[in-house]
Amino acid sequence: MNRNRNAFYNGMRDGVPIALGYFAVAFSLGIVAKKAGLNPFQGFISSLLNHASAGEYAEFTVIMANAPYVEMAFVILVTNIRYLLMSCALSQKFDPDTSLFHRFLVGFGITDEIFGISIGRAGALNPYYNYGAMAIALPSWSLGTALGIVAGNILPVSIVSALSVALYGMFIAIIVPVSKTNKIVGGVVILSFLASFLVSRIPIFEKMSDSMKISLLTVLIAGLAAFFFPVKDEEEDAQNTTKEAF
Repeated sequence: MNRNRNAFYNGMRDGVPIALGYFAVAFSLGIVAKKAGLNPFQGFISSLLNHASAGEYAEFTVIMANAPYVEMAFVILVTNIRYLLMSCALSQKFDPDTSLFHRFLVGFGITDEIFGISIGRAGALNPYYNYGAMAIALPSWSLGTALGIVAGNILPVSIVSALSVALYGMFIAIIVPVSKTNKIVGGVVILSFLASFLVSRIPIFEKMSDSMKISLLTVLIAGLAAFFFPVKDEEEDAQNTTKEAF
């Protein structure tokens, strides 16, 4: 019991910086949610169930487009599918006796940052560590969205429009550093911009919603990039290095 309690407190401690960052990002996301017509309670529940800025932004885009539920499910699956891979990787860190119930709950609360602090811990991972990080990070994410919607209802339209741009700035901040260090990623990013622009100008795609266009382009371009430029795993790199040494 003490071991689980200590793991929970350690998770909360490590989750504090994540919670602060989540609040700031979710606040900007709340501005977008307000434009989609959500009230603060709906925004809070949405963020409590969907823990990804890209996934929620796609969700709100679908809502604004009045698209069907099937399209929303597809869009969120595409934008959040990386968490399936993270969950599989993280499951290898658990003790073999860890129950499916604990694995399910930890998988539900996986985010990029929580995965990062969890996978970096030495030894077997105690699920209560994740619960501690989730207990402080996820409510902060949800509260930030709700307060962003409240601010969107109070602030002048000009300020709301300015704040809504902050989320795009966050996405740019994610892709620019990686694009500078990896030419392949940079090329894929540029190709994505060009493809998105061309699709928006082709008449045959006019009846397709923006969210569906983005989702299809994401699957197509990511698939082509993975096929032509596969990422070598560490074991293969080590074997190649050994062969070169001899």
